[in-house]
Amino acid sequence: MKTTIYSLLAALALLLSVPAQAEIAVIANAGNPEASLTAKQVKKIFLGKKNAFPGGAAARPVDQAAGSAVRDAFYQKVAKKNADKMKTYWTQMVFSGKASPPEVVGDDAAVKAWVASHKDGIGYVDKSAVDGSVKVLLTLP
Repeated sequence: MKTTIYSLLAALALLLSVPAQAEIAVIANAGNPEASLTAKQVKKIFLGKKNAFPGGAAARPVDQAAGSAVRDAFYQKVAKKNADKMKTYWTQMVFSGKASPPEVVGDDAAVKAWVASHKDGIGYVDKSAVDGSVKVLLTLP
């Protein structure tokens, strides 16, 4: 009986220690003509390989602050890179003159406000932060 209780408590502790993974919304200005983007298209824009949306309009990505859980999760999901690998990636891209990293504007609220005020803006936020001021182009589970 005690063994069963201890096993159940251990299982419960393990479940509670696993962090909840929130969904991330890739957002654009509400007037953006794109209906949606694929993860591959988003990856190219945020890694500096494309500077336009598929329809041809300019795309200007913005990042959340370094160390942000949303930023780390976004790059892990889209580029399959952790924060250290992203830092190395951008060091190489800047040094070679191939691209510059996205502008950093802060947290969910700052990214949403920036994207809402820039017609070429694209960013990412926790899905719970989305409202009518921006348009969701992709949701990352």
